[in-house]
Amino acid sequence: MNAASPSNLRILILGAAGQLGRALQRSFAGAGSITAVARDTVDLANADELRACIARIDPHVILNAAAYTAVDRAESEPQRAYAINADAPRVLAEEAHRRNALLVHYSTDYVFDGTKQEPWSEEDAPNPLSVYGASKLAGERAIEAVAGKHLIFRTSWVYAAEGKNFLLTMLRLGRERDQLSIVDDQFGAPTTATALANATRTIVDGVQAGSFGEPKDWSGVYHMTCGGTTSWFGFAEAIFARTATLLQLKSPVLKPIPSEAYPTPAKRPSNSVLSNEKLHAQFGVSLAPWQDALEAVFQEFSASAIAQLPAQR
Repeated sequence: MNAASPSNLRILILGAAGQLGRALQRSFAGAGSITAVARDTVDLANADELRACIARIDPHVILNAAAYTAVDRAESEPQRAYAINADAPRVLAEEAHRRNALLVHYSTDYVFDGTKQEPWSEEDAPNPLSVYGASKLAGERAIEAVAGKHLIFRTSWVYAAEGKNFLLTMLRLGRERDQLSIVDDQFGAPTTATALANATRTIVDGVQAGSFGEPKDWSGVYHMTCGGTTSWFGFAEAIFARTATLLQLKSPVLKPIPSEAYPTPAKRPSNSVLSNEKLHAQFGVSLAPWQDALEAVFQEFSASAIAQLPAQR
């Protein structure tokens, strides 16, 4: 790392308006001088804009929470998906390397095809099924090719008490409908943006302090998800169980369905469960079980936030 104390550490957060970007701003409060940039300020698909932004801020740490995440739309917009998910990370890696800065980048379980029965490890060969997954894998490889100081965190099923995600979609649909059909043959680990951001802060603080050795000892790809496994149907069941007890809201009837009953332009992996063993072995970090993390998110909900959900029909 380039030498910088917390008082003068410059941190650039990209994707500031997204659920992870907001969580990172909260988690890194007090870590240094934070500049949070959203897509209406810098177009990640424009390399010149991105380089100019980094030159202006001259960061010691870059946290890239920005991505093209419209999984289905990416099938018809591959050029833009690759521009944001592959080309932009390469530019970030080059600019970080030029400044001896640390780049933290987030990737996805969708780099795998889901055919393995056990949790996926970092040593397993990626085989993405979608343009989105392929573009994210290209971003990983572009960062690795630059060979600067980098941490790539693959995660899955990210959600928060804000933004666009499965949790808020379920809460909205639960107010609108008496019955919901939910896919029950895709498995993963729902992971909160807060858990991701807090773990990132712990690791970056350790890297800054030299606790994990030289960059060659820790630079690389790591899986970072909440603990445990469930299906989308199981996740929905857990959401509405807490909705009923904590928020006193009526729950819809849930119907489990196979993936083929809910066709989408992009194919999803059936097994998205990632092994977090490498993360714990290298950094001593483990995220909470997904059930506990979900409980924590529900505690964030305010009466006003719930009131903004569409009224029951």
